[in-house]
Amino acid sequence: MIGLCTAYYARQKGHTVTVLERGAPDHDSCSRGNAGMIVPSHFVPLAAPGMPSLGLRMMLNPESPFAIQPRADADLVDWAWKFYRAANAEHVARCGPLLRDLNLASRKAYEELSTAFGDDFGLARRGLLMLCKTAQTLHDEMHLAESARALGLAADTLSAEETTRLDPNIGMDVAGSIYFPGDCHLDPARFVDGLTRRLVEDGVRFVWNADVTGWRTVSGGIEAVRTSAGDFSADEYVIAGGSWSSEIARALGLSLPLQAGKGYSFTVPAPRQLPEICAILVEARVAVTPMGGGLRFGGTMEITGLDQADRVSPRRVTGIKKSIPDYYPAFRPGDFEGLPIWTGLRPCSPDGLPYIGRFRDYPNVSAATGHSMMGLSLAPITGKLMAAVLSGEPPALNIAALRPDRFRAG
Repeated sequence: MIGLCTAYYARQKGHTVTVLERGAPDHDSCSRGNAGMIVPSHFVPLAAPGMPSLGLRMMLNPESPFAIQPRADADLVDWAWKFYRAANAEHVARCGPLLRDLNLASRKAYEELSTAFGDDFGLARRGLLMLCKTAQTLHDEMHLAESARALGLAADTLSAEETTRLDPNIGMDVAGSIYFPGDCHLDPARFVDGLTRRLVEDGVRFVWNADVTGWRTVSGGIEAVRTSAGDFSADEYVIAGGSWSSEIARALGLSLPLQAGKGYSFTVPAPRQLPEICAILVEARVAVTPMGGGLRFGGTMEITGLDQADRVSPRRVTGIKKSIPDYYPAFRPGDFEGLPIWTGLRPCSPDGLPYIGRFRDYPNVSAATGHSMMGLSLAPITGKLMAAVLSGEPPALNIAALRPDRFRAG
């Protein structure tokens, strides 16, 4: 989705664009099966106080929603150290206004795209409910709501009765909720398919099964990028390879700290009850999104290796399934049996901020990756910012904090 939006906005500015895709035309990706949420409410980065210790505590529980898969890997150790150093209150305070601005600009861009595309990807402007099972969690989330309001975001604290009145189509057993009316949701697969179709119609070239294998350089410059489908030369190169981006950059001697954060989802095609508002089951860390007549449940953040991309952990999926009736008592465990399980890898930077912009060592190589769980939410604004960079124009937002070599010494 990040690559498609970059291609779209670059093409809008008159660039000739080629998309090199490692998969086939019918490929799956981390964008297609996610929760489809556009979340200005998510102004706290993954690297936040308490997250490192939470990951360590949950490592022993195979059904937990967050885990770091231990393995002998120098990149993981380096990433974990950077993650630990970034997980502090000062970092969160610095990131909040930037993540807010990025998400608000992206939501506006989605609204523009919905109008331009004839609303063919199901954009729903109904907000987001943070559903809290316990009074203690609701109390904790109220502090988040206060921080949101301090950033100018609307956030309402609702009792259990008020929550039910807001979305009466589904029965809930909760202590209350925080309602973020500015959030939205959409169908990610429809968005990906529709945007791909429009890019092709607009003259963007797609080369499928083109896995990047290296680069061809000359006199310190780049002559071409090597792929399994041949070599390709260009004036500008944008690395938007999701969790594989660090490997692509490493072939040029560039450091792009990333770890793959595996998530799972499944969609109930004809649910017993269908809410109108997307939600987060806070204690369980499960996302719930109505899509058409179906209901998608997604969750987990399992820091894992790229070689585990297609492996499904049944216990992680069981953890998601077991949590649902706790919040939605009308559902039964049998409602989720036999459903296809989707999995995807989110590219996670150690400080929870995406990489957007040029590298210093190669002025015509840029990165657009590292969005963690906000890839869908931030896709259009990332595309707009990258299109400005590629066109030599000042970006609409200050992206100095997002530079791709920000962890480089010196």
